[in-house]
Amino acid sequence: MTQIAKPVRRSRKAEQRAETMEQIYDAAEALFSQHGLYGVTLKDVAKQVGVHHTLLNYYFADKKALFDAVFARRAVVTSERRMQALDAYEAEAGDKPTVEGALRAFLDTDLDTYIEGGEGWKNYAKLGAQVANTPAWGADLMDQHFDPVVLRLIGLLKKALPDCAEADIFWGYHFVTGALMLTLARTGRIDKLSHGLCHSDDFGAVKERMASFMAAGFLAICNK
Repeated sequence: MTQIAKPVRRSRKAEQRAETMEQIYDAAEALFSQHGLYGVTLKDVAKQVGVHHTLLNYYFADKKALFDAVFARRAVVTSERRMQALDAYEAEAGDKPTVEGALRAFLDTDLDTYIEGGEGWKNYAKLGAQVANTPAWGADLMDQHFDPVVLRLIGLLKKALPDCAEADIFWGYHFVTGALMLTLARTGRIDKLSHGLCHSDDFGAVKERMASFMAAGFLAICNK
């Protein structure tokens, strides 16, 4: 007779630990997004959570280890969502993908994550913008977490633009990611320049425009 395995229940202690770790990640994410890696200490995070700083020293070798863990927590989610969207788009488009279609799968999926995810995801967006613009160690983090999905997009763009020079496609992506990172940073600069007509936290307005704008740029440099 086959015995049915009973579901493993986590102990209350394990649940409390998991809850505390999520609180630590959330607090660290908010602080890092506002002040950067060098503007935050482990004691700052501990104080925000309401625990003794020795608890953070127990789980994390140093502040950078905490930062990396915070960054990785959501990186895997947004990377997987975009990969699934690109896969679904290619399956739908078959042999005839378009530049805008590929960009929408990549950009709109990411922007939807921040639109629907609440303040925690918006904090992560600002954190990602910081990492992307930190040459010393940020590039390594971006490579580690996002190279597969970026190269998936590049592959689709090559398929949509078979006669385009490979260098132009990579430059096009460079411009796309620059605009995306500036958007995620939510600096408020466009608010001032437009006298309130546009708002840097209006990801919905960005979603309406960015893929179309960038697609036209790809076509312009590839057909020059």
